[in-house]
Amino acid sequence: MNNDNLPLYTAFLAVVRAGSILEASRQLYISQPAVSKAVHKLETNLGTTLFIRSSRGIQLTESGYILYENIKNAFEYIEAGENGVTSHNSPQTGHIRIGASTTLCKYILLPYLGKYTTSHPQINISIECQSSNDTITMLRDNAIDIGLIAGTPGLSDFTCHTLGNIHDIFAASPGYIDNLGSHNPLANLILLNRMNATRQFVDSHIPAEFLAGKNILEVDNMNLLIDFAKAGIGIGCIIKEFIRDELTSGSLVEYKKGLLKLPRREVCFVICKGAPVSVPVRDFLDFISSNRANPELNILI
Repeated sequence: MNNDNLPLYTAFLAVVRAGSILEASRQLYISQPAVSKAVHKLETNLGTTLFIRSSRGIQLTESGYILYENIKNAFEYIEAGENGVTSHNSPQTGHIRIGASTTLCKYILLPYLGKYTTSHPQINISIECQSSNDTITMLRDNAIDIGLIAGTPGLSDFTCHTLGNIHDIFAASPGYIDNLGSHNPLANLILLNRMNATRQFVDSHIPAEFLAGKNILEVDNMNLLIDFAKAGIGIGCIIKEFIRDELTSGSLVEYKKGLLKLPRREVCFVICKGAPVSVPVRDFLDFISSNRANPELNILI
């Protein structure tokens, strides 16, 4: 392919589509002689005549028709590619990939997404639900754009957009607490399974001997843990901010006797430092920041 011909094809296509050199010059915002010169140079480079010029206008020769049918597809592909990039980087029609645990997705991400998608109805959002550890791995592998994580310290390679703090407490139904005997103050302790980031956090702050001899019931998600505690099955290690309604209504009560107070954990949206941030992702993060203090969206304030 002769690269010198590439800018000439633009003039050639414009003439074919406009039906005249004059109209093509208007559409290209250049002079009529400049269009004529470009077409003539292209004909010289290709060694053929592309147009038949007459008093009725111009018509494609057979060579001109062959050239047009082939290069128009190439230019349409280029245009489609440009439109695709523009759409991908549009805050209204672009694509955002978010990773979060099921619990954080339900209690933290969902309220924000509800409002954001209302004002951005054509935005394409992909949600990957997995542990915070897997979310961090996916961020580093560029498999997602944004991660929503809780209490993961030492992430120097990430930029954190903080939403607030969560507090892990122990809670149970009033009936379960009333039935606890003094000889066995922790009949059943309900925890998330050991693969969960919250469980790993709890284990790192509670000595192993503290759990020794306790009846441990493990579940794989926070929602099930809350349901088990409300059903009177045991004392659950639960995120306080996620059971505000239950604590207010009295269906769950905080239990402190003989249990350690766990430090708070920070919840934040994170992106990789130095990684390119698309317009849609930046727009979403700006939306999060501007609505951080909105109690209807952020239960952590």
